[in-house]
Parts: sequence; structure tokens; C-alpha cells
Amino acid sequence: MEEGRKDRPCAIVLAHRREENGETVVLVAPITHTKPVFDPSAIELPMTVKRRLGLDDERSWIVTNDLNSFLWPGPDLRPTGSGTSDSIAYGFLPANLTRDLIRRIRALMQTRQVRPVQRTE
Repeated sequence: MEEGRKDRPCAIVLAHRREENGETVVLVAPITHTKPVFDPSAIELPMTVKRRLGLDDERSWIVTNDLNSFLWPGPDLRPTGSGTSDSIAYGFLPANLTRDLIRRIRALMQTRQVRPVQRTE
């Protein structure tokens, strides 16, 4: 298992429940303030979406070529820090943004330009 460099919000791209043991595996794309130089398909989050999710007002991008996969819930999950709850979820991305994210990641995977990093197991 590899440890991420720092805590950051992520977009869940895919969740799969394993039939043999009932575990859920998720595929996530990190969200960063640094404009990705080597990811032309990165998606900038609209400010309206960031505000609805409770994120800060700095520009942010969903990185599409640096995916992680791990068992849900994993040991690396942190509370959002927003409000009084201990929730690890910021909320849902709009459907059109989610479809675009999945389309871009699927294209990268089909051309073998991205390979998810296993964070657990």
C-alpha cells in the first residue's frame, strides 16, 4: 500500500461491491488547487459546484490521469471539516460533470494513459 502525499478531496468515479465478500472497492480522482500540467483532460470545478460542496474559493481541478483504488471505507479517509458532523462526504457532483469525468477517464484507460494505483490490499 502506498500513502498519499497529503489529504485532499476526491471524486468517486466508480464503486463496485465484490460478490465474494461484500467489500466495496472505489476508484477516485483527486481534486487539486494546482492546475495539472500533464493532464489535458483535467476538469476545472465550477465555483458554484465548489461552494455547494463546501470547498474553498480557490480554483480546483479534478485530475483524470492519477487515479487511486481502495476498499471503502478506507483508513485514509478524513472528515471533511465542514460543519459539526464527522462526514467524509462533501456531496454529489452534478450529473453532467460526472458523465464528463467518466467519459474522460474511460478514454484515458482505453488508450492506457492511466492506471489506477491500489492503495489497500
